[in-house]
Amino acid sequence: MRYELLEHTADVMIRAKGRSLAECFANAAYALFDQIVDVEKVEERREYSFNVEGFDLESLLMNFLSEFLYIHDTTRLVFCRFDVRIEGVALTCTAWGEEIDVERHRAKREIKAVTYHMMKIDEKEPSVQVLFDI
Repeated sequence: MRYELLEHTADVMIRAKGRSLAECFANAAYALFDQIVDVEKVEERREYSFNVEGFDLESLLMNFLSEFLYIHDTTRLVFCRFDVRIEGVALTCTAWGEEIDVERHRAKREIKAVTYHMMKIDEKEPSVQVLFDI
């Protein structure tokens, strides 16, 4: 399981797990897009790469997921596969996806922002917890 939904009253909170922190970040991005559309129906038609930095792991996760929201909001791209590499507080990501096709991608919900509220990162047993403002 890439991620699980956690109970929250008004917003969407997820916990993403993986064998490494990089895989957790990738699974958090998967969870983000799976809240927007059914990611299982997204095809790998386009490749998009970017780099982000932070001053700690929390800000790196925030900047990483916020970059995806910005990309989605400005290009209407949705992604289904993620290759993440983390070095310290710098991250390189290549993602594969496509533009939203209203005939194939049923809209689930709009994510307004990624928040620091209740964010947790566990490096020993790799997992990240993130709250999405809807």
